[in-house]
Amino acid sequence: MWYPKRETGLKQLERFAARSGKNYTANRNFDLGMDKHEHVSKLSPWVRHRIISEEEVVTAVLKKHSLSGAEKFVQEVFWRSYWKGWLETHPSVWTGYKVRTSKLAEEMEINTSLREQYLTATTGKTGIACFDDWTQELIESGYLHNHARMWFASIWVFTLKLPWELGADFFLRYLLDGDPASNTLSWRWVAGLHTKGKTYLARSDNISKFTKGRYTNITQLSSEALPAESGAETDPLIPLPMHVPFKNGVPTGLLLTDEDLNPVHIIKEIGSIAAVASFSGVGQRSLFPVSSNVSDFVCGAHKDAGMRLKQMKCLNKSPVAGCKSVEEICEWALRNDLYQVVTPHISVGPTRDALKGLSKDLVLNGIKFHQVMTHWDLMVWPHSSRGFFKLRKKIPKILSELHLI
Repeated sequence: MWYPKRETGLKQLERFAARSGKNYTANRNFDLGMDKHEHVSKLSPWVRHRIISEEEVVTAVLKKHSLSGAEKFVQEVFWRSYWKGWLETHPSVWTGYKVRTSKLAEEMEINTSLREQYLTATTGKTGIACFDDWTQELIESGYLHNHARMWFASIWVFTLKLPWELGADFFLRYLLDGDPASNTLSWRWVAGLHTKGKTYLARSDNISKFTKGRYTNITQLSSEALPAESGAETDPLIPLPMHVPFKNGVPTGLLLTDEDLNPVHIIKEIGSIAAVASFSGVGQRSLFPVSSNVSDFVCGAHKDAGMRLKQMKCLNKSPVAGCKSVEEICEWALRNDLYQVVTPHISVGPTRDALKGLSKDLVLNGIKFHQVMTHWDLMVWPHSSRGFFKLRKKIPKILSELHLI
């Protein structure tokens, strides 16, 4: 199903667009089981890596429906952008999550009880039928319905009493669409940390209703959801990055990362690309091994991006250089006598962590480094620093200014 090619993602978008209105609104919350998620778009693995963009998705949907007719789905697309923008202005939340996860990993080395509880949950042996099935589906397919993700997280935190950070890390290792913003912040929301004091409690009747009776009378679930204590603190808002234009008509290298594998907004401006390098931070998602489903998808997506660049004839004859470190990127830039390296904006998360120091090292070698934001992010992120409903009010105006309605 999830082939890491742009062509495949566009075909899935075309299939879904007609069903993104009333059908989606009425049925989006139903999880019918593995390989039966026809009521939702299933576009998230491609959108996560911007193999297809949020703007492309919304454009396709609004060709089939009015904004009011597809309002629920359009809002879901904006939820992803909201999470990204929120974490961009609250990077300490990601840093704190990483520190806490590292400490918990160390604790599991010496705390036999925690380690056994964790292994029981992550191998699907809790005895809670729905939870165990979702665990297996996640491991095998790399995907879970969004409603199942909420139930899963709630059971993990409030029934199994496991740290939310370890659950978020488990998801990030196995989800094809594993995103540092939407994943981390959704887990925090369930645990009562994003909207302070507001938790999400999985209930047997709700699970039964929205799985159409596949799971009934789930007696093991916790009846209370007390907000988590760790991870509630956030530092003051960090300003969003400023858009700094890069110079045209000079030797320019394009750096591809997991964050945007179809950077047409940059390619159109550059025109002729002197060299292309590719860097993946997928292995940095976790201290634990990332699933082969995830690593294979990301690797395939990078290869597909390189092939598309060659077909666009904006790249000279040199092949895409696969780089594994900051040092290798600098060597690539020097080898190609580049004036500047340009890349789509690298948002908060493992890729940014892995490339820490890149800008400084390039500048020390006399090479400029530019991160370029999309028009979509420039429009959406300024409204994403607080609650989602502030952004929701702006959706019609944003779409109008982007000439989508």
